[in-house]
Amino acid sequence: MTAAMIAIAVVVIVLVISAIAGRRAGYSGLGGDTVVTCSKGHLFTTVWVPGVSLKSIRLGFARFQYCPVGRHWGLVTPVRDCDLTEEDKRIAAEHHDARIP
Repeated sequence: MTAAMIAIAVVVIVLVISAIAGRRAGYSGLGGDTVVTCSKGHLFTTVWVPGVSLKSIRLGFARFQYCPVGRHWGLVTPVRDCDLTEEDKRIAAEHHDARIP
């Protein structure tokens, strides 16, 4: 096995472990469609894959990306399922950003 293959395997393992840890912490959408909130409090759904971001700038557990609700750029963080009301989930489902991570 080459060094490149080992590096790729390690990255994949880290990403999978990050997604599993996030789901256990109450963020069920990590690794797929996730409800997030922007710095102004808008709720929307985005594709959130740990370690992967083509439409945003990753900043630890937050990302700097476009908010389709307020039509602005801001800091975006995932919201735990237990912190969402049914109304929050409905609002987030009505607003989805680009379908790429």
